Amino acid sequence: MGTALQEATGLMESKRAKVSSRRQVTIPQKFFEKLSIKEEVEFILRNGELLVRPVREHDEGFADLILEDLVNEGLTGEQLLKAFRERNAKVRPAVERLLDDVSRVAKDHKTGYDETTEIFGNVMED
Repeated sequence: MGTALQEATGLMESKRAKVSSRRQVTIPQKFFEKLSIKEEVEFILRNGELLVRPVREHDEGFADLILEDLVNEGLTGEQLLKAFRERNAKVRPAVERLLDDVSRVAKDHKTGYDETTEIFGNVMED
């Protein structure tokens, strides 16, 4: 994913690290601190790339927004719980699809503008 577009826009930082004979690497301190890594990280293999991200036990993500919508729809009790679980389960796959789309566009970019506008729209509009 190391494209010039990502590096120029600050979407990506990179650093090389040696892999020990025991398959261990040290996370650079700057990254460790920026990501607020605690006790665990999660490894994800996607499209030939290894992603490492902090495990967030209490990461609410979009939970508060989902609950607000469901409450506004008048759901309560078991109905609310069932609907929340269904909608919350759709968030991660949707975000992963978005990341895959962004990765594809970044790899295929020419100027970067038209392709990202295709995904995100014109974010410069007031």
